[in-house]
Amino acid sequence: MTLTLSEEQSFLKDTAKKFAQEKTPTTHFRQIRDTENPECFDRNVWKEMAAQGWSGILIPEKYGGSNFGLAGIGVVLEELGRTLTPSPLFATSVVCATLINKAGNESQKKEYLTKIASGDITMAFALEEGPRHQPSSIKLEAQKNKDTFVLNGKKNFVIDGGFANYIIVAAKTSDKEDGSSLFILDKNSKGLNIIPTVMVDHKNSANIEFKNVVASAENILGSENSAKETIDETLDIARAALSAEMLGGALEAFDITLNYLKEREQFGEKIGSFQALQHRAALMFTELELCKSCVIEALTAFDEGSNDLQRIASLAKSKMGETFFNVSNEGVQMHGGVGVTDEYDIGLYMKRARVAEQTFGNTEYHRNRYAELTGY
Repeated sequence: MTLTLSEEQSFLKDTAKKFAQEKTPTTHFRQIRDTENPECFDRNVWKEMAAQGWSGILIPEKYGGSNFGLAGIGVVLEELGRTLTPSPLFATSVVCATLINKAGNESQKKEYLTKIASGDITMAFALEEGPRHQPSSIKLEAQKNKDTFVLNGKKNFVIDGGFANYIIVAAKTSDKEDGSSLFILDKNSKGLNIIPTVMVDHKNSANIEFKNVVASAENILGSENSAKETIDETLDIARAALSAEMLGGALEAFDITLNYLKEREQFGEKIGSFQALQHRAALMFTELELCKSCVIEALTAFDEGSNDLQRIASLAKSKMGETFFNVSNEGVQMHGGVGVTDEYDIGLYMKRARVAEQTFGNTEYHRNRYAELTGY
């Protein structure tokens, strides 16, 4: 397995880096936050991303995408993660596009994938129901009533759920072992109550209540009672992609800290000359180098059809969750008291690290999963 980027992937990475630096630096994130934008992202910027082709990287060419692979969208997310760029790219173009591509029929793919690739719609995946990530525990019910289904229950921590045009919902349709199904619902569906919640990292999320929401058979994504495999495969792709974004955030947090160590003076000396801080910085550097290998292995594993995808995805998510958490913590501590003030960017990365680490399974979840898959 190659652990280096191809020429095309390197070019895409450079393009994304230039875009993020010029169009969406951290000042852009701050502007979105401070103006209390209810959608938590800029639609004009999103249209520019779609025009770059990023929204269609995982979508087949016949539906308007480029099918450039997970490593392709991974390098874009890494650069966007460096500047905390708010956008629907992860939830819409990674998670939901993958669900539709894997389970949708031809009509659904033409309808939704084409619009995702063009940036005309946004989508969110409603999966979580409890305080912890438990993808196999779906309690929201979809009771069959002749040719329709009636959905009742709740979903929480729905990424981008506050503004998404469509919601893909995982629901229980049978008491069988794989008794779950996926439904695509319009956000304006009767009985659908969307409660937007801005997270601590100022990204968009939502809690959603379903009260006798009626869905037709045409709303089912894939076959009835067969969603488990699709959900599991999609979650691993999402974890690998999110790990790439977290890598970008961790690398930027380290760079911010390193620059501060070279500039801040204490007792007449640059604090970067203190051996204790040098040791801590060296440890962060080595951990980040390990993370780079873990993330690129996870991304390329999917593109190369590895038979060890689950274990590699959990390795990347676990390692990045731990490292991003620690690097952002260290950054705040090395800044001293000013590290927790809003004047400095380092605190923004600490907040993002907390939310990203919990998304689709925290470090402990993936350590345990990795151990089980390895046979421990």
